[in-house]
Amino acid sequence: MQDLKLAILIDADNISPKYVKVILDEAASFGVATAKRIYGDWSDVRLKSWKDQLLNNSIIPIQQYSYTTGKNATDSAMIIDAMDLLYSGSVDGFCIVSSDSDFTRLAARLRESGKLVIGMGESKTLGPFVKACDQFKYLDLLLDHSEPEPEPAPDAAPVSSDDTAINRDSMCRMLRGLIEEMDDGTGWVRTSRVGDQLIKRYPDFDVRNFGSKSLNKFLASFPELEVEERLLANGNPIQFVCIKKTAPVRKTPKRRKTAARNKK
Repeated sequence: MQDLKLAILIDADNISPKYVKVILDEAASFGVATAKRIYGDWSDVRLKSWKDQLLNNSIIPIQQYSYTTGKNATDSAMIIDAMDLLYSGSVDGFCIVSSDSDFTRLAARLRESGKLVIGMGESKTLGPFVKACDQFKYLDLLLDHSEPEPEPAPDAAPVSSDDTAINRDSMCRMLRGLIEEMDDGTGWVRTSRVGDQLIKRYPDFDVRNFGSKSLNKFLASFPELEVEERLLANGNPIQFVCIKKTAPVRKTPKRRKTAARNKK
């Protein structure tokens, strides 16, 4: 299968250079970057930190002066270039790297033309832009998970997060619902089908956001679910998942009442 040809378009105004490796690694998992461009006003000293990253990763800087205060000329330049690339027919998909929701309409338009759209930004990115993409990757979360975790202090208490617990609870309910929908009567569903449906319904879904490295390990981390590996006729392994059936509760037998009663 031939790799998809991708155009990576980066908004330098709100994306930090510390995310460069994460951006390129994520894009590489979808295809080959035939165009890597970054947009900003390079006369601005705030973008100076990008210089080394551009040289080392062969990213082409596109100069866009800020003509007036309060207007983002960078967005317009990115949108124009994206449409030029779309009509040229030279790419199969786009990686739009920005936390700016102004790119929502662009993402929707590119998808209407049958192009794969991968959005990348920080967790602050608003929902409309996230939903407009085929998939969305949170760069700050991916960067945190790619860095080694510091050793906990010997007497440090484990940190609990109510938000994480809530997210896992809602995710478990959603997974159960998906499995029940796709169940063909056997109770078992291919894990790959579950993963495909999760991405289609929730473009920002990523198992790494929940601390897992693979979909199968993520599903197996829920006590309510069971993951099983089976071998196909050709010897290739394939994973299935089902909802665990709770063991029937045994009823305590009632004691028989004594037939004979003491007579007064």
